[in-house]
Amino acid sequence: MSGPLEELPRLLALVPYLLTRPGIAFATAAADFGITEDRLRKDLNLLWVCGLPGHYPGDLIEIDFEGDTITLSDPQGVVRPLRLSVDEALALVVALRTLAETPGLADPEPVLRALAKVEAAAGTAAAPADRVAVALEGEGTVLPVVREALARQKVLRLVYWTAGRDETTERDVDPVRLLVVEGSSYLEGWCRRAEGMRVFHLGRVQELEILDEDAAPPRDAPSRDLSQGLFQPAPGDTVVRLALEPGAAWVADFYPCDAVEELGDGRQVVTLRTSGTAWIRRLALSLGASGRVLEPAWLAQRVREDARSALAGYADR
Repeated sequence: MSGPLEELPRLLALVPYLLTRPGIAFATAAADFGITEDRLRKDLNLLWVCGLPGHYPGDLIEIDFEGDTITLSDPQGVVRPLRLSVDEALALVVALRTLAETPGLADPEPVLRALAKVEAAAGTAAAPADRVAVALEGEGTVLPVVREALARQKVLRLVYWTAGRDETTERDVDPVRLLVVEGSSYLEGWCRRAEGMRVFHLGRVQELEILDEDAAPPRDAPSRDLSQGLFQPAPGDTVVRLALEPGAAWVADFYPCDAVEELGDGRQVVTLRTSGTAWIRRLALSLGASGRVLEPAWLAQRVREDARSALAGYADR
């Protein structure tokens, strides 16, 4: 639900936004603000009765929003967009600088232009960004080699651990781009072993070397669509819920989760999806008292059977 505290910044931003875009389509404005068209119409109905003290017709914001377009002709002095706070400016500048330096970015120019505009608008608020160093997972050993392979357009040979199957394989990969998602780094490339595009978590690369062979991924190989997130579930995936004690909190950081519910005192319930459950059973056993399977019930039962079988093996000795 959208309350007054959430609505006010949006309403204040709407006025200068609409003033510079006369005749903008409802659908476009709603998408830019990340709201529904119905929510936008309610916002406009509210702005329509806002203005300067007196509240006579000439004191109110004047908006024409009949039909499918919006035109704001009298902003009643609200002509400048909201300024970024220090924290917002710093976070945005650091994120844009990181993105601009990411190897494999198809065209960095739009990012650099956006960065220049944000730095100019933020002024001194963005100054602390010069003292911030972004540390990506795997930067110590794996990431520099991946960056070099991308820059030289050479094939990478990886020894890679696949969490879903709990197996380690050797793969030759034609690197395409480096992805940074929620603080973790991934390599997207053409896997010659799988004969398809794959995404590799750099934290699971155990060994790698650059081969003296030019990378040549198929030109028609589709890159991962990130609009719906990096990891997209398949229809047949099993949805698993795990209860984790504080000592097992690393699970939520190491495995892609659909949801992480904080229970307090460091305890969590995580929801994830998997195409195979064998590795979940091994994970649950390795966690011991620090983690247990909540759902599905049949998987929790299998883990209990695994535990009883393991204990029986010790008793027979």
